[in-house]
Amino acid sequence: MLGAGSWGTTFAQVLADAGCDVTVWGRDDAVCAQITEEHRNETYLPGVLLPETVGATTDARAALDGAELVAVAVPAQSAGAICAPLADALAPGVVAVSLMKGVELATFRRMSEVLADSLALPADRVVVVSGPNLAHEIARRQPTATVVASIDDDAAAFVVQAVQSPYFRPYTNPDVVGVELCGAVKNVIAIAVGIAQGRGLGYNTRATLITRGLVEITRLGLAMGADAATFGGLAGMGDLTATCASPDSRNHAFGVHVGRGLSLADAVEATGGTTEGVKTSRAVRDLARSLGVEMPITEAVVAVLYEGLPVDDLGPLLLGRPMKAEGVDRPA
Repeated sequence: MLGAGSWGTTFAQVLADAGCDVTVWGRDDAVCAQITEEHRNETYLPGVLLPETVGATTDARAALDGAELVAVAVPAQSAGAICAPLADALAPGVVAVSLMKGVELATFRRMSEVLADSLALPADRVVVVSGPNLAHEIARRQPTATVVASIDDDAAAFVVQAVQSPYFRPYTNPDVVGVELCGAVKNVIAIAVGIAQGRGLGYNTRATLITRGLVEITRLGLAMGADAATFGGLAGMGDLTATCASPDSRNHAFGVHVGRGLSLADAVEATGGTTEGVKTSRAVRDLARSLGVEMPITEAVVAVLYEGLPVDDLGPLLLGRPMKAEGVDRPA
């Protein structure tokens, strides 16, 4: 398990509860020592007791030694740089699992593409896990479902076997593109919903942003060849709803801080941890523009975070758009 943050540590617990022996890699000596010696990670998962089959190390090569499955939960924009030096440490036939939700700046690569390139793996050895997977709820073993996406049925089945437990129910999906886009863009929509909440706006506004946000995600996905059915499922509407509604969502919490008047830098500090939607918003905006796809909510979030748009102008900017029929504009 590469990554000792809240989601990485939680997924290590999921793997261990499903019967796997797990070694977590992290940068912090104290965090890794506490995981190994006390089976806790009080920095990221306070109050959670981890299985005894979870250990940790700051030596990434030691963590990878002999591993049949390598799950990656590091910041999306750092994934390539972290993983590339480790490509020669992988065991033959390894399956890499992306737990990350983002789009790489400049290259527009999805996280499965980043892992395949940086770890020198064929695409059919990379699997994506995504869905309504708020780490703190899963760490408390509250029931949830997730999506295991792969272009290879055997790789997906291998990951399903490695993660399924009484509280963690995986469903497979071959639509890797759609699943990853849902995971990346829902963070941007959650920021918009958080901004609205931070300004004191009510449930009508939030429901509008969530619903029209799903249209944006779907529109981009269809332009990239994704399956329309993905967007109404766990990876789409499921993850979007959880991320936009939960106070445990860092992207939602970040948006609330911005809506209450904090600057980008101050909101990041107040939120704590990695808020993937902040940087991903620009990558998604630029990707959509390159494809000629309209994404007004994403455009507005980028304008607020990076271009000086006052938060009180976000609503009028969206509602002042030309009148049109409801629905998704499919690409020609």
